[in-house]
Amino acid sequence: MIKAFMEYTFLQNAVFSALLASIICGIIGTIIIEEKLVMMSGGIAHTSFGGIGLGYFLKIEPIIGALFFSILAAIGLITIRRKIKVNSDTLMGIFWAVGMALGILFIAFTPGYPPDISSYLFGNILTVTSFDIKIILIFTIVLVFTISALFNYWKAYLFDSQFSSVIGIKTKLLEYLLFILIALAIVALIRVVGIILVIALLTAPPAIAKLFSYDLKKMIFYAIFFSMFFSLAGLWISYQFNISSGASIVLLAGFSYFIAVLISKRTAGLKTYS
Repeated sequence: MIKAFMEYTFLQNAVFSALLASIICGIIGTIIIEEKLVMMSGGIAHTSFGGIGLGYFLKIEPIIGALFFSILAAIGLITIRRKIKVNSDTLMGIFWAVGMALGILFIAFTPGYPPDISSYLFGNILTVTSFDIKIILIFTIVLVFTISALFNYWKAYLFDSQFSSVIGIKTKLLEYLLFILIALAIVALIRVVGIILVIALLTAPPAIAKLFSYDLKKMIFYAIFFSMFFSLAGLWISYQFNISSGASIVLLAGFSYFIAVLISKRTAGLKTYS
């Protein structure tokens, strides 16, 4: 595969995008796990399908449409949840269904043959373009800067948002910023694993990291390391056996999570007896 990596641009794009996506997963995924926003993130991810359909309909880059819909969904979800106090599951379900339905309608109204949307639904890291890498790279830089500059505020917010608000931290602003970052992360990862599988890559590596540390900074670094391992190993499996890259990465991450749980339980048991 190393020889092929040196020869083929699509493999180089796949590896670079996998490494950048791993940094995104490690950072934003850890916050998602800590704030218990996994299903809310799923709602944003599936709403973005409406933007992909709109992109095909307007004949623009579908990822730009997904970006627009994701940010709109993130702001809408957090605003409605704050002002109307509606149940989060209900809200998420409605956004989820409406986004998918709009995507199907836009694609149905698109003239000509229906486009192949499987790479957006299930992901195909081997089809990542230079344009996709530029988007992922820009977002990775923005994400690293935003989290690093406000790290102590994020730490306080994740520990106790109400207490953070009492001591003067602008938790409302942090919450809006967090949801927008989640939306941007989902768009950046759509090409790598797809809309349907994106949640697995955002949650499995940070969840494994949490089994070995409760320190936020260590969790982020562990999650980045696990994400890189799953992405590159999944890519290698996909290349060797000619199977779906997104599915390979997610299945490897999923099985590794269950193995990590068993190891952590076993370790805890041995500590109890010692």
